[in-house]
Amino acid sequence: MTRTIDADYLVVGAGAMGMAFTDALTGHADVRVALVDRRHSVSGHWLEAYPFVRLHQASAFYGVPSTLLGGGQLQQSGPEEGLQERATQPEICAYYAQVLDHLLASGRVEFYPNCEYVGDRTVVSHISGERFEAAERCRVVDARYLAPSIPAETPPPFAVDENAHVVAVNELARLEEAPSQYVVVGSGKTATDACIWLLSRGVDPDAICWVRPREPWMFNRALVQPDAAVFLGMVAGIMQAAEEASSLDDLFFRMEEAGIMLRIDRALTPTMAKAPTLAQWELDQLRTIENVVRRGHVQSVGRGTLTFADGSVEVAEDALVVHCAADGLKNPPLVPVWRPEEITLQPIRAGFPCFGAAVTGYVEATRERDDEKNRLCPPTPYGNSTAGWVKMVLLGSRAAMSFSAEPDIVEWSDQVALNPSQSPQAQGHSAALDDARARMAAHAGPGLARLAELR
Repeated sequence: MTRTIDADYLVVGAGAMGMAFTDALTGHADVRVALVDRRHSVSGHWLEAYPFVRLHQASAFYGVPSTLLGGGQLQQSGPEEGLQERATQPEICAYYAQVLDHLLASGRVEFYPNCEYVGDRTVVSHISGERFEAAERCRVVDARYLAPSIPAETPPPFAVDENAHVVAVNELARLEEAPSQYVVVGSGKTATDACIWLLSRGVDPDAICWVRPREPWMFNRALVQPDAAVFLGMVAGIMQAAEEASSLDDLFFRMEEAGIMLRIDRALTPTMAKAPTLAQWELDQLRTIENVVRRGHVQSVGRGTLTFADGSVEVAEDALVVHCAADGLKNPPLVPVWRPEEITLQPIRAGFPCFGAAVTGYVEATRERDDEKNRLCPPTPYGNSTAGWVKMVLLGSRAAMSFSAEPDIVEWSDQVALNPSQSPQAQGHSAALDDARARMAAHAGPGLARLAELR
């Protein structure tokens, strides 16, 4: 049986970017949207995330433009006292469920859960087998182009012998018996979260073997905050470091000296720059883990053995290998956001994908021509290597200057908490803010010019 979808837009993917786009679009245009997801509800990969995960950034920077995630409060205790709150996995899922209720109540959004988009404006239910088709006028929005892979849904990127004990990071919270050794595989945020969680549960640092294929650079979380003086001061610091840098590595060392970037081992030069945020207390704990294997990617895991391209490493016979090696941030080729066949959601500034998707939704609602929309919102990649991170910052800065030249976009975005670069007028004035603005004025132009040379 086939049913007709009555919609102007078919948004494929109800994760963070799909929800932010839909919220902004329907908030500024009288249109109907069909929201489709293969999972049973909205929230995207958060539905399957490990239970101890938190946002690595402030809650205010995440979600949809119409509704603040959390209360916009500072943490009142703990090692991050004074920093903005960071939502947990249950809080994020509950938030998106409430946003969905609001969208459905508008009468202009329909949700198709447990459904797969099979192309040609056709959706098939995994549960009933029913088919749904949208009319030719319905515009397809691909909100899955950068959908992350997560360990719970992605097999380990290495062979596993039948006698080896390998689990996805999700299973750590469900263990019923402690091994003598944990082997954490991965260099990114998931791996750091796993290590911090194990240490918080009383695991001795010497009982953790950390396989880090690459050394990572990470942002200092204290500077990635929804405070204009703090955030603008950080950006000014990046531009000053870029202006003075003699090389890519020198750029990152200068940012480290300015307190912007962090690395776990100061004796090594990182090559990975996906740059999630990290707090100083987390960095201190991660440095207590001394058994770190730096031999590239694991090729296979056997009982008591890890095999690499250049040989093997012995681990405990009962070692529990924790898979944290899924490719969380994707780096597919950049494509125009607006093409005749579909709208492809991508970041349109350096980082902050929810804000980028919201701007895309607003521009779609308020502009007519696709060439004009693409001029305002050119896509930006995620960082991976240090060169890739520089490309992200350079292209993202150019894109931000493009859409920020539009008065209506500025007026709207200054009211949106997702926007990390709200104008100073939106947050008031202070001596710290005046200093940050002066530093930006002095260093932004030369810094961007030098970034273009470094990449």
